[in-house]
Amino acid sequence: MRPGKGSRPRTKTRPQHLDAEAAMVVSVDRGRWGCVLDDDPDRPVVAMRARELGRTPIVVGDQVDLVGDLSGKPDSLARIVRVSDRRTVLRRTADDTDPFERVVVANAEQLFIVVALADPPPRTGFVERAMVAAYVGGLQPILCLTKHDLAAESEFAAAFEDLDLTIVYGGIEDPLEPVLELLDDKLTALIGHSGVGKSTLVNRLVPDAERAVGVVSGVGKGRHTSTQSVALPLPDGGWVIDTPGVRSFGLAHITPDDVIQAFSDLADAIEDCPRGCTHLGPPADPECALDQLPGKEARVAAIRRLLTALNSNDPWFRGNTET
Repeated sequence: MRPGKGSRPRTKTRPQHLDAEAAMVVSVDRGRWGCVLDDDPDRPVVAMRARELGRTPIVVGDQVDLVGDLSGKPDSLARIVRVSDRRTVLRRTADDTDPFERVVVANAEQLFIVVALADPPPRTGFVERAMVAAYVGGLQPILCLTKHDLAAESEFAAAFEDLDLTIVYGGIEDPLEPVLELLDDKLTALIGHSGVGKSTLVNRLVPDAERAVGVVSGVGKGRHTSTQSVALPLPDGGWVIDTPGVRSFGLAHITPDDVIQAFSDLADAIEDCPRGCTHLGPPADPECALDQLPGKEARVAAIRRLLTALNSNDPWFRGNTET
């Protein structure tokens, strides 16, 4: 009697794929991942996720291993068989009540927070919440100010002076050299609300941006739509990840302790805090250990503003950030 269909025992042993080649994911679109072999934009490959990976999430910035057709020729398709452990992760939730985390970008070293000083007016809450996500995810936040010809930046920038936040100017009239110096040979994610000049900055950094999207992705016929993140190669080394279409940036996955742990000079102190301490200080937390640190008053106050932003559930922040 012949065995019935599907009666063959399944094995949990996965192939080792010893011949797999390393690549970085640069775009994602409808079940296809644009990758570049050895982080080289001149070696683009389109890949699908191997069956053995199941529903393993794969995002822009992920380091993966590929097998199959790695020629990059039209209609060729490789397979992603492994996803390496992530060094850093930029996460968000749909809003501050949503427990489901979404990974926006993997392995970025920096987060460029692009903010206009006028038209639209800047909000410190946006920057503070983005900084929280960056610190907790292991990214270094950098504040990139645009349109400072329309408004003075001193008052807005002063809100972050005790957080050692690097500030750079990225408006259309500003020289690019200081920005490029920060981006050199690094993987940097950019975020910003509509109208702040983020897309203009990306196009200045990558003059061939439209061509570059087609070369590195091979996904969606090279279109950079407002629903995709895409990594673009800088002419002199490094990558920028443009993240349009992020309509919300909830922080439901982050706790006050997570924020404090990101600051090495304060992390040990909170071990002496009472259970359930939110580290906001009096009157909510009269016994918070952060209040016992001599000489740290200004820094603690600045970090408490981050914690306040974390708890604010600011509806304006959660609005559309498309560019």
